[in-house]
Amino acid sequence: MSRGVIEPLIVGRVVGDVVDIFSPNVKMNVIYNSFKQVANGHELLPSLISSKPRVEVGGDDMRSAFTLIMIDPDAPSPSDPYLREYLLWMVTDIPGTTDASFGKEMMSYESPKPQIGIHRYVFVLFKQRGRQTVRLSSSSRSNFNTRNFTEANGLGLPVAAVYFNAQRETAARRK
Repeated sequence: MSRGVIEPLIVGRVVGDVVDIFSPNVKMNVIYNSFKQVANGHELLPSLISSKPRVEVGGDDMRSAFTLIMIDPDAPSPSDPYLREYLLWMVTDIPGTTDASFGKEMMSYESPKPQIGIHRYVFVLFKQRGRQTVRLSSSSRSNFNTRNFTEANGLGLPVAAVYFNAQRETAARRK
């Protein structure tokens, strides 16, 4: 399981730009509009991702807790990502075997709005040591750093990650 799941994250530079190499060991499904499941490297139209997705989290049981973050490592543009990483969403205390709606939203969902170039939007899931242990030190979305955040909160390496690509919709692409 692990090799096939991690490979596209390496190719897409999610491993490297955002997180260090890890072994995925928890199932996570990210689904927009009840039907569009996010798959690594696939492109989604911004109009499809305007409202927050359902994020289903696996795990052993409901006693385990997880933190989900969604970031744009390519903000404001892939050629000059000086806002890297831009935090779009954060939910903590998600019980295992449920979905993100059961967690505590630390940063509300902001729909991706890529203006220049093709952006990667990354969902990363971490297993918490316990409930209510994760803190967000800043209310700023710009220049979030996944590695610093996980280190400050003792989260360790991710247990799951998935990303998709999106670019600005032109009138022609909306057809």
